[in-house]
Amino acid sequence: QVQLVESGGGLVQPGGSLRLSCAASGTVFRWNTMGWYRQAPGKQREFVATSSPGGRADYADSVKGRFIISRDNAKNTGYLQMDSLKPEDTAVYYCNLGINWGPGTQVTVSS
Repeated sequence: QVQLVESGGGLVQPGGSLRLSCAASGTVFRWNTMGWYRQAPGKQREFVATSSPGGRADYADSVKGRFIISRDNAKNTGYLQMDSLKPEDTAVYYCNLGINWGPGTQVTVSS
């Protein structure tokens, strides 16, 4: 079973930036699509972005042009660069790899 651990969340003002990381155990990271999802209070978990093993990226419309997903297969680590953050980006952000999920990291955008 793959273990995923997110880091990099925190409190940031509107317009600010954060970079999330997702570290994966084992050796399967490079062969799988990894993704970021988020869940705001009282809402369902929603798709944010995915990165294929070859690096193709897909984004939710709500984050296009502001977020960038990337991966370093040699380090078994994925990233989510988040710029121009808005209060509506506030949520717990989860990393996904196949059937595996991390515990999440809180992102709060507030002045």
